[in-house]
Amino acid sequence: MLQLRPNCECCDVDLAPNSTQAYICSFECTFCEDCTKNKMLGKCPNCLGELVRRPIRPEKELLSNPASGKRIKKEHYY
Repeated sequence: MLQLRPNCECCDVDLAPNSTQAYICSFECTFCEDCTKNKMLGKCPNCLGELVRRPIRPEKELLSNPASGKRIKKEHYY
């Protein structure tokens, strides 16, 4: 199950579980749309995999399967 991380690893902007601005790779590295398109150019800087829009978990499923609250911020991005 996806963790639905709460922030962009590059710029630390908040990304709500229902955000259409969140992008992930197959390892769930999470980035905002701006960083994905303008800094990462669609590739994860960690694994070099494709970044795709993160799916949105239905609201009723968030009650029993909440999003992660663990923030990840890496200083070495751009």
